Amino acid sequence: MRSVLCAVVVLAWSLVGCAAHRSDLEIPDREAIYDRPLAEMWPEVQGYFARNGLPFREDKGSMVLQTEWRQEFGGSKISGFFHRYMVVGRRETPTSSKLQIFRITKSSNKTLSPAGREIDWGVTRGSGLRSTGQEGSPTVEMSEGQLPHTSPDDWEEVIDSPRGENLFIESAQAQRDLLMEWRVFREVAPVLAKEENAPKPVQVAKAPNAKEAPSQISMECGLPIIGLGKQAKPGAVLMLGELHGTREVPRFVAQTACQSTVAGIPVTVGLELPLENQGRVDAFLESQGGEEDWQKLMESPFWRSPYPDGRGSEAMANMLEQLRQLRSRGLDVEVVVFDHPKANGQQREDAMAATLIHQVESTPQRFYVVLSGNIHSRTKKGLPWNPQHRPMGLLLKEKLENVVALDMAYDTGTAWICSVDSKGVRDRLDCGVREAKGKDNGERYFVHTWDSVNSEGYHGVFYVGPVNASAPAIRVGERGPGNEGSKKPFAAEAETLASFR
Repeated sequence: MRSVLCAVVVLAWSLVGCAAHRSDLEIPDREAIYDRPLAEMWPEVQGYFARNGLPFREDKGSMVLQTEWRQEFGGSKISGFFHRYMVVGRRETPTSSKLQIFRITKSSNKTLSPAGREIDWGVTRGSGLRSTGQEGSPTVEMSEGQLPHTSPDDWEEVIDSPRGENLFIESAQAQRDLLMEWRVFREVAPVLAKEENAPKPVQVAKAPNAKEAPSQISMECGLPIIGLGKQAKPGAVLMLGELHGTREVPRFVAQTACQSTVAGIPVTVGLELPLENQGRVDAFLESQGGEEDWQKLMESPFWRSPYPDGRGSEAMANMLEQLRQLRSRGLDVEVVVFDHPKANGQQREDAMAATLIHQVESTPQRFYVVLSGNIHSRTKKGLPWNPQHRPMGLLLKEKLENVVALDMAYDTGTAWICSVDSKGVRDRLDCGVREAKGKDNGERYFVHTWDSVNSEGYHGVFYVGPVNASAPAIRVGERGPGNEGSKKPFAAEAETLASFR
């Protein structure tokens, strides 16, 4: 009788999970409960991480394990972010249990630690295991034999103490990862219940010419973006209106592409780069990413503009490397460029829209993430200086069924911006690092839509936290590219492109 009841309970939880988890990108709003004692559940959890290629260490007898560090985007040489999981087994009742999984993210730069808001890590931090940035998170009550009043980092020190770490860390965060908790549950719970119809792992979006693709768990795509699951779907166009020249937006786009493809959705990233760069971008994405491949990509005049406005930033170049890494692992990620810089005003908007409309209509089964300046992505007619202006976003909205436009939201920081020079000469720009004033909505990336569009035609916002300026990938002299005053690319620049500052 009890075995039947257990199966019913597990099945009920599975059905609840499916109802609340319509997409593998949607973050659940509840914990997963295993209808088995902790001692029975824990060996299956260990097996899950071993099967999925996530090596771990554990403190024997404590029901706590820690995976090894791994980089975002498959170990890209320019990735500055490293992740590991801290997995804690919890006794719920004498006959049930649950997992709490924390993703610990560390960086070799200060991106995760804005001035004045450094995170306090150490054995004296906190009195419970909480999810950073989430109110009402439950305190962990350690079972008998465990250390009381400990944080994820305290356990990290316990496990790490015999070996230490060779990773130089400037900043860090710890976040509760409910999405990972449910991924483990969906595979482990049916095994414990001996279900014959156990759910199969989600298949990633495999590139057509790839021999094989990685498993969903083997790809490190960063902490799940809140709200992305409602937008990422085949045929959808997600327009991101950005402030050019930050590190964070290109990383947001790369994470969006990675998280969507491992959830089974093929992705095309649209970039506001000149149309004549398409061949170079395609060749780079199919290359090995060596120095010669970088040279071929960046010998285009676009990257050597005398007035680099942020679209040719180091972070944008790094993002192309991250997307190349995803393709090299067999994921179905593509890039389309759509800018027509020789056109002006309305003609340019019309041309950019036509390029994207043709792309979407040609391959409607893909999810399109289109990044542009936040003037082009609006879906309402008119600008303060031109009431008749019809932005690219409006033109897309009129021709395509599923278009959502999001404006950039961010916390105060810096950006690389080109603006009219101090004397007000319109044909001369002054480019450099500028303060970008925003609003603090926490550290976590998220997507949020409103009940109706605003006056600029935006359906919501995408939030990237505190912003940091990203300088041009290639610096040139005042005379511009091709002249005696310009610097030759790929001397010092080769090192610049191989690092994430």
